[in-house]
Amino acid sequence: MIRPRPGSRRYVSGTSSPQSRGTPGRGSGADRHTRVTVLVALAANLVIAVAKAVGGVLAGSPALLSEAAHSVADSFNEVFLLAALRRSRRPADARHPFGYGKERFFWSLLAAVGIFVMGGCFSFFQGAEALRQGTTETFSGYVAGLSVLGVALLAEGVSLLRALHQARRQGGLGSLGDPALRTVIAEDGTAVLGVTLALAGMALHLVTGQVAWEASASLAIGVLLVYVAYRLGRDARDLLIGEAADPELSGRIRSLLRAQPEIDSVEALFTMKMGLDATLVAARIDLVPGLESERVEEVAVRIKRSLARTFPEADQIFLDVTDRPAGEARESPAATGERGGA
Repeated sequence: MIRPRPGSRRYVSGTSSPQSRGTPGRGSGADRHTRVTVLVALAANLVIAVAKAVGGVLAGSPALLSEAAHSVADSFNEVFLLAALRRSRRPADARHPFGYGKERFFWSLLAAVGIFVMGGCFSFFQGAEALRQGTTETFSGYVAGLSVLGVALLAEGVSLLRALHQARRQGGLGSLGDPALRTVIAEDGTAVLGVTLALAGMALHLVTGQVAWEASASLAIGVLLVYVAYRLGRDARDLLIGEAADPELSGRIRSLLRAQPEIDSVEALFTMKMGLDATLVAARIDLVPGLESERVEEVAVRIKRSLARTFPEADQIFLDVTDRPAGEARESPAATGERGGA
């Protein structure tokens, strides 16, 4: 609905897509594939975590114990991601009128914290303890540890290939926008690299008899996990506090608005990612002079429909028709705008 506001030629109009009202969105199919990918990773990590822990205790291997902590952290993280997939698809309600899409970002942030605390910190501890105490291993312990790591490398590789296959189906790694799938790929890729480091450290310990090699592998695994946790946490933080849509998408939206014959200028354009496939679009536009109120309403509805049809990810669209000075029009809609009706 469009309604005039007293004192100025200004109208505010809003609309929402069917997805924001609770019907299944276009990402439901992708969610099913992502859920399978997360479940595959969870099963692999649970089995590997038990094998690494048993092997690490029997062999007294700090690198193997670090990898066990890594797998335990990844298992918890997969549980977080499954919660994200389920909760982020809840329909909008009175308390959350824009839906629950940002649940995905919150649980991804918790997964990053889990990688840092349970994986990175424990790996640093194991490496430091090995250097301090000078841990030794038996030949049978080496064999058991290397065998466990070999099986783990195979399982982690299969899980990573599954995640990469889905990423290619969704347009490739460069266009990957699902934080859950991105987290699984980061975890599996880190796991493959971590197991490789543990294998190298244990093998060098066997050959040289110097525990420093295995302790260094444990410390390197810790550094790797902390770095991955930082990157994932930073991305989740940006999305939680209201990251704008990709500049390319914003540019296309602005171009479409400027191409409308009734629009004299686009004073301001604001976008914000509300979920995996949901973006809020708010624009302040100045129409050509001489349009009657009824005509303004028709134009606004047509423009919004054109935006929704051209950009399916535009889940919420708000147009503010105003003749205020451009400088004032650039203020944030959170401060001066108002929500329109559906």
